[in-house]
Amino acid sequence: MKQVLSVIALIIFIAVQACGQAQQNQRFSSEQIQEAKNNLVLLNNQEQIIPLKSLQDLKIASVTFDFQEVALLDSILAKYHSIHRENGNAFLNDLNGLEDDLKFYNLIIITLTNKSLSQPQLLNFITDLATKKTLIINFLGDGALLSKLDSIKQPILWSNQVNAATAFVAAQAIFGGLSISAKLKENYGNQFKLNDGFETQAIRLGFALPEELGLQTKDFENIDAIAEEAIQKKAAPGAVVLVAKNGKIIYNKAYGKHTYQSETLMGVDDIFDLASITKIAATTVAAMKLQEEGKLNLDAPLANYIARTRRTNKANIKVKDVMLHQAGFVPFIPFYKDIEKNAFSRIADENYTVKVADSFYLNTNYYRDVMWKQMLASPLKTPGKYVYSDLSMYFMKEIIENITQQPIPNYVSQNFYNKLGLETMVFNPRDKFKKGQIVPTEIDNYFRKTLLWGYVHDQGAAMAGGVAGHAGLFSNATDLAILMQMLLNKGSYGGEQFLKPETVELFTQQQSPLSRRGLGFDRKDPDLSKKYPSALASQETFGHTGYTGTCVWVDPANQLIYIFLSNRVHPQVNNKLIDLNIRSRIHDEIYKAISKTK
Repeated sequence: MKQVLSVIALIIFIAVQACGQAQQNQRFSSEQIQEAKNNLVLLNNQEQIIPLKSLQDLKIASVTFDFQEVALLDSILAKYHSIHRENGNAFLNDLNGLEDDLKFYNLIIITLTNKSLSQPQLLNFITDLATKKTLIINFLGDGALLSKLDSIKQPILWSNQVNAATAFVAAQAIFGGLSISAKLKENYGNQFKLNDGFETQAIRLGFALPEELGLQTKDFENIDAIAEEAIQKKAAPGAVVLVAKNGKIIYNKAYGKHTYQSETLMGVDDIFDLASITKIAATTVAAMKLQEEGKLNLDAPLANYIARTRRTNKANIKVKDVMLHQAGFVPFIPFYKDIEKNAFSRIADENYTVKVADSFYLNTNYYRDVMWKQMLASPLKTPGKYVYSDLSMYFMKEIIENITQQPIPNYVSQNFYNKLGLETMVFNPRDKFKKGQIVPTEIDNYFRKTLLWGYVHDQGAAMAGGVAGHAGLFSNATDLAILMQMLLNKGSYGGEQFLKPETVELFTQQQSPLSRRGLGFDRKDPDLSKKYPSALASQETFGHTGYTGTCVWVDPANQLIYIFLSNRVHPQVNNKLIDLNIRSRIHDEIYKAISKTK
């Protein structure tokens, strides 16, 4: 029997292998989710702690007692923020030890059921802990037991339903992935009265079944066949597809494996090399913020921001032309082809500190002394014409770092990623994550002589220490979706305004008669015969593709985000993903599915 596509479905689905055929069984229906929402009541939220805000200031632990759906609950919580998990039952005879183990966390989510709430020592522990830390009590059980929480003044989420749907809803409610509006239907004890219940608004991406939006899960099934075709025809070993509609992630599946030989199944939370998506997800969003703050003038010449350009042919190029790929730069420079043997070492020392791959270190100043000089001396062959060039974002990175006086990873992390809760959106992911969480790319037989696993695929970005304006960023699909939802929301997310609406509009709209492009962003091609990125996408659609086999497209007219992540360059670079038109065909199927709204 032939081996068919292996699917790992996010949250809502469980992948069940039967006779080699992957099947999806829903954990709960849209009706059960709606019932869970209708029964979830928020109490004691006078301080508006829920939904959580200022994620960059929070260190969160989830402690669960006697709740069978703890894995689902914690997996949803972890979509929004890193979560330290503790099995409370293991500490029932050592609650002092549990308190010690929570010493590094300033917000504790405690999930309780009837059994746990009936234990006096646990109630005493919670009451005492509430005087030292911010707590959120997630009580799922009999309302009559709410009276035991009369002394607790911190937020309480309560539902009389103890099931998977409630876990799914409660976790989202804590972070504002969905709104809360239910009220108590009777009095409970002295503290909680009829019609008590705080209302909240959704402020972050949520997770939903297609049916909750009037769509049908079955209408997305053709995506599976296209993804299976890509894997069977060796266009990519695996992929992740994510669809968000109206602020809800309604489809997120992983297909295939990390490599053709690997036993590691692709997972929806796996971290990919985004390649040129770096241009918009790091460099362009940084430029957007600096422009709206008046620190970056798009009509100013490069010489205003980069001193080394002042005696070169780059001095008078406008920043705007750089971002529109019409400055005349050559498309790229193959830096790795000119590298001399004395420029690298297999062992790190004080002279070789730039890690390009495992057991491959570059001379400490190679970027400044060799690569940057080559870029500054490069010819301007096509000024005033649209020619896509990686050099554009090398220069933009230099501009951003000169203005902010800090490395671009620090700037985007402080101003965007940390506040948005983007745990996996990083440069040089091997510094933070285990190899098994990262999807490998090419077996590099011509430069680094190794499998590239957690090191950026792009040679120039690798030689720049893994950080460049055009490549180097890694992420999972959910974190990339959150960043794009912020842009779709005109700069707003999680109760914070990251960018002004007019800034988002300026950069994402077509800005030149020479091309379809926005400032940094790619856009739908106005030549409809090209069907790029999809024949069905609106003219407002913006996003970018990546060389490693990635893309992200945002369609404001349809309130739609589409993400495709793959490692199509494994084991070596091939164009089958492009020749088979996999990304656009999946995009088309998404539009067909959402066009069938009830």
